[in-house]
Amino acid sequence: MNLSNLLVVKGPIPLEDLTSSQLSELQSALTMLGYSAGPVDGLLGPKTRNAWDEFKTDVVPGNPRLIGQESVQKLASMASELSLAKDHDFSTKEGTIKAIKAECRAQGLIYPQQQAYVLATVEWETAQTFKPVKEAYWMSEGWRQDHLRYFPYYGRGFVQLTWKSNYEKYSSILGVDMVSNPDLALNPDIALFILVHGFKTGAFTGRKITDYINDHKCDFVKARRCINGTDRANTIAGIARRYDTSV
Repeated sequence: MNLSNLLVVKGPIPLEDLTSSQLSELQSALTMLGYSAGPVDGLLGPKTRNAWDEFKTDVVPGNPRLIGQESVQKLASMASELSLAKDHDFSTKEGTIKAIKAECRAQGLIYPQQQAYVLATVEWETAQTFKPVKEAYWMSEGWRQDHLRYFPYYGRGFVQLTWKSNYEKYSSILGVDMVSNPDLALNPDIALFILVHGFKTGAFTGRKITDYINDHKCDFVKARRCINGTDRANTIAGIARRYDTSV
């Protein structure tokens, strides 16, 4: 992630003193780390303020109205750990499963049951291939253009990323232009980040996996609401239980 404009901040200075480009980088980094900073628009709104407050409370205690070198360096370090430049092996199902588990841990989904449910979702959504797929992958591009109202921003990935606004959001977070080239969402590293980040933050439906699977409970059936309501919820729950014995 490029935080070159933000990294010049020495401070501490008020958040209001950040430039638009610095605020955009701040919003992207906070969103990547799972803090709800709102749209990446370079504007200092209440969501960005709250996200920075939460980050400082969690990581670098201090005045949440200020930003300085220590907090920026910590933000950059944490964001770099989630960069796409990782040595994952997606050539086999086993390698992809290992990559999914590693990404879950990197993004804070540390419970085996959470990882089991993510794996079950990928198995179902990719028809057991564990490869990023296009929505209605068995149909032609012409069919998708004629039948999907959000074309060309139809579903792609380990789990389906749809609508232009979501392609814009993850383009901003990851620093890749999926708006001009939506098929970048099929890149395994990109698809992997989106998969886990969506589960963690509730980006897909507004429901987070931690709403259903945490240190107090494990509801594999209701966890489907993170992706697609209750569609095939019991089937995917059964797959998750199988993975839960081997995570």
